Amino acid sequence: MSLPVRVRGSVVVPDAELMWRFSRSSGPGGQHVNTSDTQVELRFDVAASAVLPQVWKERALERLSGRLVDGAVLVVRSSEHRSQWRNREAAAVRLGALLSDAVAPPPRTRRATRPSRGTVERRLTDKKRRADVKRGRSGRFD
Repeated sequence: MSLPVRVRGSVVVPDAELMWRFSRSSGPGGQHVNTSDTQVELRFDVAASAVLPQVWKERALERLSGRLVDGAVLVVRSSEHRSQWRNREAAAVRLGALLSDAVAPPPRTRRATRPSRGTVERRLTDKKRRADVKRGRSGRFD
């Protein structure tokens, strides 16, 4: 049908879990726009997906909560191309990128470190040297 929606690694969303809807687009195309349904709306129910592991589902539902319709359905629209086929491909790629970012593992927590004594001393001597240079530029001498 269209490009497979690859989430991460070997996980691919099957076509049966995707819902496509087509409508008239308001983009480029001249008179062609008035007669063809080139805008694509791709819907994917994250909560009901059988292909996503439970951990990924929870992560995606949490991270995409602002984009989800009815609390579980992710909607992607594409109308930038003149043909329905290219808009379908663009929507599939965008959905794959959104899901990939949403299910990615969280970044490592930052471990607090302290600068070494030598680094602190170098910074302070450089500050002192810079202050002396600036003080030397003024007309007064202290």
